[in-house]
Amino acid sequence: MIGRLFSLVIDCPDPSELATFYESLLSLPRVAETTDYVVLKSTTGTEVVTFQRVGDFRPPQWRNPDRPARAHLDVLVDDLDLAEPKVLALGATLLEGSDKPIGYRVYADPVGHPFCLVTRESVMLGE
Repeated sequence: MIGRLFSLVIDCPDPSELATFYESLLSLPRVAETTDYVVLKSTTGTEVVTFQRVGDFRPPQWRNPDRPARAHLDVLVDDLDLAEPKVLALGATLLEGSDKPIGYRVYADPVGHPFCLVTRESVMLGE
Protein backbone atom coordinates (compact mmCIF):
# COMPACT_ATOMS: atom_id res chain seq x y z
CA MET A 1 0.00 0.00 0.00
CA ILE A 2 1.33 3.44 -0.95
CA GLY A 3 -1.31 5.58 0.77
CA ARG A 4 -5.02 5.98 1.44
CA LEU A 5 -7.66 8.24 -0.05
CA PHE A 6 -7.78 11.34 2.08
CA SER A 7 -10.09 13.70 0.23
CA LEU A 8 -11.92 14.45 -2.96
CA VAL A 9 -10.93 18.04 -3.78
CA ILE A 10 -13.34 20.17 -5.79
CA ASP A 11 -12.05 23.37 -7.37
CA CYS A 12 -14.46 26.31 -7.19
CA PRO A 13 -14.58 30.12 -7.08
CA ASP A 14 -16.03 30.36 -3.53
CA PRO A 15 -15.31 27.39 -1.21
CA SER A 16 -17.67 28.53 1.54
CA GLU A 17 -20.61 28.94 -0.81
CA LEU A 18 -20.17 25.58 -2.53
CA ALA A 19 -19.51 23.81 0.79
CA THR A 20 -22.85 25.10 2.09
CA PHE A 21 -24.58 23.33 -0.79
CA TYR A 22 -22.75 20.04 -0.18
CA GLU A 23 -23.22 20.22 3.60
CA SER A 24 -26.95 19.93 3.00
CA LEU A 25 -26.75 17.52 0.07
CA LEU A 26 -24.40 15.03 1.73
CA SER A 27 -25.17 15.67 5.43
CA LEU A 28 -21.48 16.23 6.11
CA PRO A 29 -20.49 18.84 8.71
CA ARG A 30 -17.96 21.59 8.08
CA VAL A 31 -14.84 20.80 10.14
CA ALA A 32 -12.23 23.27 8.88
CA GLU A 33 -12.27 26.51 6.93
CA THR A 34 -9.97 29.22 5.62
CA THR A 35 -10.60 31.77 2.88
CA ASP A 36 -9.16 29.29 0.35
CA TYR A 37 -10.37 25.91 1.64
CA VAL A 38 -13.39 24.35 3.33
CA VAL A 39 -13.39 20.77 4.55
CA LEU A 40 -16.47 18.63 5.12
CA LYS A 41 -16.02 15.38 7.01
CA SER A 42 -18.32 12.64 8.24
CA THR A 43 -18.51 11.94 11.95
CA THR A 44 -16.75 8.62 11.29
CA GLY A 45 -13.99 10.45 9.46
CA THR A 46 -14.27 8.25 6.39
CA GLU A 47 -15.80 10.72 3.94
CA VAL A 48 -13.88 13.92 3.33
CA VAL A 49 -14.66 16.52 0.68
CA THR A 50 -12.50 19.62 0.33
CA PHE A 51 -13.46 22.73 -1.61
CA GLN A 52 -10.48 24.68 -2.98
CA ARG A 53 -10.55 28.26 -4.25
CA VAL A 54 -9.36 28.65 -7.84
CA GLY A 55 -9.06 32.22 -9.09
CA ASP A 56 -9.46 31.47 -12.78
CA PHE A 57 -12.36 29.06 -12.29
CA ARG A 58 -14.49 28.33 -15.34
CA PRO A 59 -17.41 25.98 -14.67
CA PRO A 60 -17.14 22.62 -16.39
CA GLN A 61 -19.55 21.83 -19.19
CA TRP A 62 -20.74 18.26 -19.56
CA ARG A 63 -19.12 16.49 -22.51
CA ASN A 64 -17.15 19.56 -23.55
CA PRO A 65 -13.42 18.75 -23.69
CA ASP A 66 -12.59 22.46 -23.60
CA ARG A 67 -14.32 22.78 -20.20
CA PRO A 68 -13.45 19.59 -18.24
CA ALA A 69 -14.39 18.85 -14.64
CA ARG A 70 -12.09 20.33 -12.01
CA ALA A 71 -11.55 17.91 -9.18
CA HIS A 72 -8.68 15.76 -7.94
CA LEU A 73 -7.88 13.16 -5.30
CA ASP A 74 -5.66 13.73 -2.29
CA VAL A 75 -3.86 10.54 -1.23
CA LEU A 76 -2.51 10.61 2.34
CA VAL A 77 1.00 9.16 2.71
CA ASP A 78 3.44 9.03 5.60
CA ASP A 79 6.49 10.13 3.61
CA LEU A 80 6.56 11.82 0.20
CA ASP A 81 10.07 10.62 -0.58
CA LEU A 82 9.11 6.98 0.03
CA ALA A 83 5.77 7.18 -1.80
CA GLU A 84 7.02 9.02 -4.87
CA PRO A 85 9.08 6.23 -6.48
CA LYS A 86 6.14 3.86 -6.00
CA VAL A 87 3.63 6.10 -7.81
CA LEU A 88 6.16 6.84 -10.54
CA ALA A 89 6.66 3.09 -11.02
CA LEU A 90 2.88 2.75 -11.47
CA GLY A 91 3.02 5.25 -14.35
CA ALA A 92 2.43 8.60 -12.64
CA THR A 93 4.35 11.73 -13.61
CA LEU A 94 5.51 14.42 -11.20
CA LEU A 95 4.11 17.71 -12.48
CA GLU A 96 6.45 20.66 -12.92
CA GLY A 97 6.87 22.79 -9.81
CA SER A 98 5.62 20.05 -7.48
CA ASP A 99 8.90 18.79 -6.04
CA LYS A 100 8.16 19.93 -2.48
CA PRO A 101 10.14 18.22 0.30
CA ILE A 102 7.17 18.16 2.72
CA GLY A 103 3.45 18.80 2.56
CA TYR A 104 2.26 17.71 -0.85
CA ARG A 105 3.28 16.95 -4.40
CA VAL A 106 1.12 17.00 -7.52
CA TYR A 107 1.25 14.20 -10.09
CA ALA A 108 -0.61 13.16 -13.20
CA ASP A 109 -1.98 9.66 -13.51
CA PRO A 110 -1.11 7.63 -16.63
CA VAL A 111 -3.77 9.43 -18.69
CA GLY A 112 -3.14 12.91 -17.30
CA HIS A 113 -5.61 13.36 -14.40
CA PRO A 114 -3.98 15.28 -11.54
CA PHE A 115 -3.77 13.88 -8.01
CA CYS A 116 -1.81 14.87 -4.93
CA LEU A 117 0.22 12.94 -2.44
CA VAL A 118 -0.24 14.75 0.85
CA THR A 119 1.21 14.38 4.34
CA ARG A 120 -0.48 15.09 7.64
CA GLU A 121 1.43 18.40 7.91
CA SER A 122 -0.27 19.76 4.81
CA VAL A 123 -3.92 18.94 5.37
CA MET A 124 -6.64 20.37 7.57
CA LEU A 125 -7.77 17.26 9.42
CA GLY A 126 -10.48 18.92 11.48
CA GLU A 127 -9.64 16.69 14.46
